[in-house]
Amino acid sequence: MVLVFDEVEKFYLENDRKLPVLRGIGFELKPGQTLALTGESGSGKSTVLHIAGGLEAPTSGSVYLAGQDLTAMDDTGRAALRRTEVSLVFQQFNLVPSLTVEANISLHAALSGRVEQAYISKLVKALGLTGQLQKYPEALSGGQQQRVAIARALAAKPKLLLADEPTGNLDEATADGVLDQMLDLVADTGAALMVVTHSPKIAARMDRELRLHGGILT
Repeated sequence: MVLVFDEVEKFYLENDRKLPVLRGIGFELKPGQTLALTGESGSGKSTVLHIAGGLEAPTSGSVYLAGQDLTAMDDTGRAALRRTEVSLVFQQFNLVPSLTVEANISLHAALSGRVEQAYISKLVKALGLTGQLQKYPEALSGGQQQRVAIARALAAKPKLLLADEPTGNLDEATADGVLDQMLDLVADTGAALMVVTHSPKIAARMDRELRLHGGILT
């Protein structure tokens, strides 16, 4: 399995009160499998994504990523595993403003030791970024920045690709192309893909859909 959640719970403390976010979440994601995580705002979808990517630790339960127990690791260990095994696409683009588009796209691949220039060139062309490579993020539109962020995530050929509303800033035609690229990565490399989305159209293209309601999978 690429990803395993086993009875995962998460709560926060506010004025000595427990605020539950996730309640006993359990699911598995196999290599080459795609999953849509849906649910209303505040249901815990982004928290699941953050825990899967090692950005947060659960309050209880176990999480296994690429066969390794994330919940047994400290922040440094989770960061190291994230660098080599996971790519994330956020609603916020998180591009490095001082780097060109070309350098931004190659950044994660370089950190993971997986720079394949031919593959990166293929991504750049497919995402319509050929003429933007020497520009800096501030010179791009929001949709272009989103495509750069997606190219950066795909370039590293991760075992697990996590995406939070990855096409939210794109027009429908571009969104379809971006989703095609994500699904191609899964087909080409055997990566697993988990997408947080409100779009029934995107969810319908995934192998499975899990719905969160009040921190519980339904």
